[in-house]
Amino acid sequence: MKKRTLEILAALDAEYGTEYKCYLNHENAWQLLIATMLSAQCTDARVNIVTEDLFKKYTSIQAFAEADLKELEQDIKPTGFYHNKAKNIISCCKDLHNIYHDEVPSTIEELTGLAGVGRKTANVIRGNIFHEPSVVVDTHVKRISKKLGLTKEDDPVKIEFELMKELPKDHWILYNIHIIRLGRTICKAPTPKCEECFLQHLCPEYTRLQKSAAKKAKKK
Repeated sequence: MKKRTLEILAALDAEYGTEYKCYLNHENAWQLLIATMLSAQCTDARVNIVTEDLFKKYTSIQAFAEADLKELEQDIKPTGFYHNKAKNIISCCKDLHNIYHDEVPSTIEELTGLAGVGRKTANVIRGNIFHEPSVVVDTHVKRISKKLGLTKEDDPVKIEFELMKELPKDHWILYNIHIIRLGRTICKAPTPKCEECFLQHLCPEYTRLQKSAAKKAKKK
């Protein structure tokens, strides 16, 4: 384990604590699964607004499996990409109902075998519901991990496997929670607040920007 990686994790723990927090509101596994599917290209805050009414209207896996496609599309429209999302949710819930008897499976293979469920969504379920150490690579994790020099990859699956090697297992889930918070408050895209960041002394991207700014200043 690289010393700098451990220093990054220690700084994140000190700043944000070590409590597990899921930003998508849910009461059970299937609600989290659907909320995570809806969160693709959408903010968690907007998903939570939509699911507040959605989960009152559709109160079971079977209810989603039997939903009218056009009606469900309108119900989830604010989350974007609602045609595909609605189709996948219905297909996914049909399999959950018919194959898994209304239980959400726990293995990565079973989860990614469901319509609309990729490794990111599967790992959210594995980490938050089944407490299986999992690395979730969302847009924040991809962008900030590259800035911190923890990966050079662009492909989310390759980043996931690199981070599994780089991070201690007890921080796989926590790292995602911390990085989401960092990405929403300080290391924002496209305008990061580098001067406010408690990780600047450990960030190669910040060092690079400082050197670049110093060179420009010299030329003037």
